[in-house]
Amino acid sequence: MQIKETTNQGLKRAYQITIPAADIAARIEAEVKKIAPQVRMPGFRPGKVPANLVRKMHGEQLHAQTINDTIRESVDDLMRQKELRPAMQPRIDLAQGYEQGKDAQLSVELEILPKVEAPSTDGLKLEKLVVPVSDDAVEEALQNIAVQSKSYKDAPKTRKASTGDQLIIDFTGRVDGVEFEGGKAEGAPLVIGSGQFIPGFEEQLTGVKTGDSKTITVTFPDDYPAENLKGKQAEFDITVQQVKVEAETKADDDFAKSLGLESLDKLKELLRGQLEQQTAGLTRTQMKRALLDQLAAGHDFEVPEGMVNAEFEQIWAQLQQEAAREEDPAAAMKEIESEKDEYRSIAERRVRLGLLLSEIGQTNKVEVTGQEMAMLIQQAAQQYRPEDRDRFVEYIRNEPMAAAQLRAPLYEDKVVDFLFGKAEVTTREVTQEVLEAAIEAEAPAEVKPVPKKKAAVKKAPAKEAATKPAAKKAPAKKAPAKK
Repeated sequence: MQIKETTNQGLKRAYQITIPAADIAARIEAEVKKIAPQVRMPGFRPGKVPANLVRKMHGEQLHAQTINDTIRESVDDLMRQKELRPAMQPRIDLAQGYEQGKDAQLSVELEILPKVEAPSTDGLKLEKLVVPVSDDAVEEALQNIAVQSKSYKDAPKTRKASTGDQLIIDFTGRVDGVEFEGGKAEGAPLVIGSGQFIPGFEEQLTGVKTGDSKTITVTFPDDYPAENLKGKQAEFDITVQQVKVEAETKADDDFAKSLGLESLDKLKELLRGQLEQQTAGLTRTQMKRALLDQLAAGHDFEVPEGMVNAEFEQIWAQLQQEAAREEDPAAAMKEIESEKDEYRSIAERRVRLGLLLSEIGQTNKVEVTGQEMAMLIQQAAQQYRPEDRDRFVEYIRNEPMAAAQLRAPLYEDKVVDFLFGKAEVTTREVTQEVLEAAIEAEAPAEVKPVPKKKAAVKKAPAKEAATKPAAKKAPAKKAPAKK
């Protein structure tokens, strides 16, 4: 095998590899001898088929397999001889016009990883902003749960229903005098003003009393999910079984027991733990961004263009998804298009920080254990249907690239934790508002916020483009009277 370097510019490398025809022929001949004992052919005893006949029967297949194996091994030898560390999969091309019996010429193009010197972990200084969880915060969370856990009690029969009251109703709907599927229910709960039913339905029930019967007319919206009801006018015969009013929910031991807890103190203890967990997550985000700022400030080495392109495409796809959810998608896209170069700079910064953290981790022997990796795989597998989980696990085990992508976030967090342990950390108590403001101010450390003004696109948290819940779809198999 002969190797000729054709490009050596920055991190880009290109080589021409020549594989002599004699080497290819020798490998094919070795394969013929290897499989000959297993070949069966009429008129010959097992294992006695002449080599020329074996070659005639399987020559094309053996040649194709040999070329593939030879190319792979030649590229591996190239990497070893030149001590190359590819940033991404090399591009390999077999020269056009190659024919059996001739030398094979390969062109190999790749980008290599830069040589990064792991920085000293001495001298790192970080400020840790912590938010103490006060009794008032726990009490506020408790009251929020109580408000959300609304209950209703029967109202006097003389009470006229108003906004906020709950009705228990029977109804039957008709379009053009004919009942339609899903337009009938008994004992259906409805809170006036909740917007649960189609426009005009709830409003016409204001003022009804327990035992009343009423017929109302409504028009289904043009965008209603059921095609046969879009824009149609319908009549509903309604009987009011009961008018109910909101009951006061007291945050006491009985309320805690209704939630499955032993007492009010246990509920408060649970809420305090949740609040502490939330603020601890914000504190970690703030510290991590400050750490990455310090690392990025002292390093400005060249990074592989291919890795930057891949990172940018990921960021851009997330931004496009976010823009598509805005009220004016075209305006949102125009806004982020105007800052496309800045997002590319962010992609470059993220790649540089990733390489830097990787080097720090390798230098300091930070590892993801086999047990941790197994847990990661099992957690990821839970996102799939039960019948597909084993296939996913097998895929991860057989695809090194997929396994590396799954492993990367955990490895990064372990390196960050290692650096936290090396840093001189000072702690300062702040309010949650101050902590959130600090995170916003540091956001460009990993991902620049998506422009919020003009196109009103939501800001993106670190390492993930912002997303917001899509509009809820009409629940399947619900009465068409509901929207």
